[in-house]
Amino acid sequence: MENKTPSRAVAIIPCNDLDAAERWWNGLGISRPQDQGYDDYRMLADGKGAEVHLQTAVEGWIVPGRNPFGVYLYTPRVDELAAVAGDRVLGPSKAPEHKPWGMYEFALNGPDDLLVRIGWPSRSQA
Repeated sequence: MENKTPSRAVAIIPCNDLDAAERWWNGLGISRPQDQGYDDYRMLADGKGAEVHLQTAVEGWIVPGRNPFGVYLYTPRVDELAAVAGDRVLGPSKAPEHKPWGMYEFALNGPDDLLVRIGWPSRSQA
């Protein structure tokens, strides 16, 4: 019998401060289930398909201001999440924009200066 469950990938994000990182993601509506008791590894989700895992970084590995990591959250809720982020949206317009690569998106400076882009294909591309 063929398995009909789709494949997926979930980012494992190294963090200097797991509690602060979890609070940051909670602000975007991404949280861990109440019954999840893992202290040093946290699996967060929004119940709508977005998931991130947080893990304690090896000391000295993640240097804020020089963090090489980034994640892209694909969601049709771009405007809703931009409103939640408010003035934390990066860029001069402080709002989502249609990009030449066909995405309607915005960026945030996440925990430990993690680049977080949130977007969805532009209407003209969808």
